[in-house]
Amino acid sequence: QLQASGGGLVQAGDSLRLSCAGSGRTFRPVVMGWFRQAPGKEREFVVGISASGGSTYYADSVKGRFTISRDNAKNTVYLQMNSLKPEDTAVYYCNAAFIIWGQGTLVTVSS
Repeated sequence: QLQASGGGLVQAGDSLRLSCAGSGRTFRPVVMGWFRQAPGKEREFVVGISASGGSTYYADSVKGRFTISRDNAKNTVYLQMNSLKPEDTAVYYCNAAFIIWGQGTLVTVSS
């Protein structure tokens, strides 16, 4: 089970940090990721991180602004989002192994 948190309403240029806490054996050892779905659009990949945390993957739209990290001891994955833009507005979902989804957390960026 995955529990995402940290969303909110911010202004363009601000930062937010999302967290995704897993229970049970969800995190070990699986790739984790964040996806997002904007109103009227399909869900899209944002960032991913390998089981060890040694490799990360970013969508072009967030490279240089977003950073994913994980703490396997805490069963938690983080998404640090800087320099937010209105087009980042979406519900953000964490995912484990492309199978398990969290409930989503809303990020709204005002211009």
